[in-house]
Amino acid sequence: MNNLICRVFLIISLLLTPAYLTAAEEILDFHSDIRIFESGEMLVTETIRVRAEGNRISRGIYRDFPTRYKDRYGNRYQVGFQVESISRNGITEAYRIEKQGNGVRIYIGRKNRTIARGEHTYAITYRTNRQLGFFDRHDELYWNVTGNDWGFPINQASASIALPYAVPMSEVTAEAYTGKFGSKEQNYRSEIYDDVYFQTTQSLPPGHGLTIVITWPKGFVNEPTFEEKLDYFFQDNRHVLTGLAGILVILAYYLMAWHWYGRDPEASVIFPHYQPPKGYSPASMRFVENMDYDKTCFAAAVLNLAVKGYLSITEDSSGKYTLKKTEGSDNPLAAGEKTILKSLFTTADSIKLTQSNHKKISAAIKAHKTSLKANYEKNYFVTNRALFIVGIVLTLVVTVIAYVSGASSIDPAVLFLCVWLSFWTLGVFTMLKSAWLLWQNIASSVVNIIPAVFITLFAIPFIGAEIFVSVMLIKMGGLSLLTIILLIILINWVFYELLKAPTLAGRKLLDKIEGFKNYIEIAEKHDLDYRYRGGRTPELFETYLPYAVALGIEQKWSEQFADVLAAASAEKGGYSPHWYHGHGYITDFGNFASSLSSSFSQAIASSSTAPGSSSGSGGGGSSGGGGGGGGGGGW
Repeated sequence: MNNLICRVFLIISLLLTPAYLTAAEEILDFHSDIRIFESGEMLVTETIRVRAEGNRISRGIYRDFPTRYKDRYGNRYQVGFQVESISRNGITEAYRIEKQGNGVRIYIGRKNRTIARGEHTYAITYRTNRQLGFFDRHDELYWNVTGNDWGFPINQASASIALPYAVPMSEVTAEAYTGKFGSKEQNYRSEIYDDVYFQTTQSLPPGHGLTIVITWPKGFVNEPTFEEKLDYFFQDNRHVLTGLAGILVILAYYLMAWHWYGRDPEASVIFPHYQPPKGYSPASMRFVENMDYDKTCFAAAVLNLAVKGYLSITEDSSGKYTLKKTEGSDNPLAAGEKTILKSLFTTADSIKLTQSNHKKISAAIKAHKTSLKANYEKNYFVTNRALFIVGIVLTLVVTVIAYVSGASSIDPAVLFLCVWLSFWTLGVFTMLKSAWLLWQNIASSVVNIIPAVFITLFAIPFIGAEIFVSVMLIKMGGLSLLTIILLIILINWVFYELLKAPTLAGRKLLDKIEGFKNYIEIAEKHDLDYRYRGGRTPELFETYLPYAVALGIEQKWSEQFADVLAAASAEKGGYSPHWYHGHGYITDFGNFASSLSSSFSQAIASSSTAPGSSSGSGGGGSSGGGGGGGGGGGW
């Protein structure tokens, strides 16, 4: 009996409770009237009927409208948006517009005034352009009517689209999608008469929306011309225009710097030289020819010390090298060679080329490089490094200006990626260049395949990072921005090399070096026997081997003496270089020099690096797509 009385009182209480205490805030009806003009502009009136209960809808509603998009190439694309009028319940209503990350938000109502509970009808009229798609066989409106970011359910959504008068309605197609972003649901009905009409057949929960697709024949709406598209592109991507202008500035600077300071003196007629230039060590010749120092300079210097009798080279079965100091000879030491001996053999008469000795080996390399720079740089060539640094500073300034010019639409992360990618790409390019040179040498010696495979595998994760960051930059800044960055990197890399220039003395030396190289590469064996006293002998091979290694012609030099070395080795007592102990010499005379140069240089490179300092590691649409969209809420 008591339970029955309680139930009766509960039912009576519910019946007597005012409706506004139980009603939920929602969008009762969302209707959009869209008129498409021949110019491609659109006039849109959104009529939104809501129920307000003073919770989230207290002062009014807000409407988000996206204006910034990305095209298929990641470039920015900004549509026009201009509010014509806003009203509530047929009376003009106050509003304010605030910029958002990808568009604008319209707050409708006043901060200091609340609206009454109950139903309210808002009408928002605005103009927009650049919303239409122009394809080969048709034109199209792909439009998100409601947006998918409303926090309220939408009981009913509809849209009416008026096309230009001359469009034949019989050739118009209509399709729509409903649901969450990306949904393929099609809970709607449509009609095509004098205009096109869509209406949902189910309510839309929060986060759901209505997106429509309409197509019509070409020729009834004016498609932007190429000039107009280009103008739009640079308006939307001001940083790209700034970047292109910056490229011209950087290029003009480098061209002027090269013209005044980087042009090489004119080469003289190259005559064959049967001997290397007198007074120059193998390392110094390579240093001047490349106008830079590398590990092969050091390898050639060590080989020269060995040939002169100041040290011996021992290669064990695992390919590890040991250098041992010897008594020396009367042969004078070249610039830098004395510093190598002093740095390598400070505490012992031998040193193994392993990472455990990286401090000693790197110190010897540094001392050798310093000596060569002191004796040959500026006297034989200039790097114009100061001019290049100015170019780098100019590049950074251009990058910052490009960023600032598009700061309203560029994420700061883009600026970081631009700078990071610039330096990273230079490193990756250098690594790939080394790998390419090693793979080219495989034809001359199978031994070269080991370092070639190693550096290629080592480069893979770095290439992967390059591709990953490039894709990120395309998504964030567009393909055009990536193209500009790569062009700037290329310009800086090219002029880093072009700004180097030999002096007059350097030009004379380079001509002699070129003459010696040309002779070695084209000389026949009988000509070598004729030109050199005693003909081709093992001693002659050893004497010029460091020069051949330094100039990158060791394979050709070795081939010229293969028969002589084989014959000398077959004689009673045999023959092998007094300075080299290992298996390479007696197994392949034709490839000995190339194999020794490659593996020895690789051993020097790896042993001079500290451990751990490098790493080894129809129906195409969907709900929420197209133009328009956004969402809204109450405030």
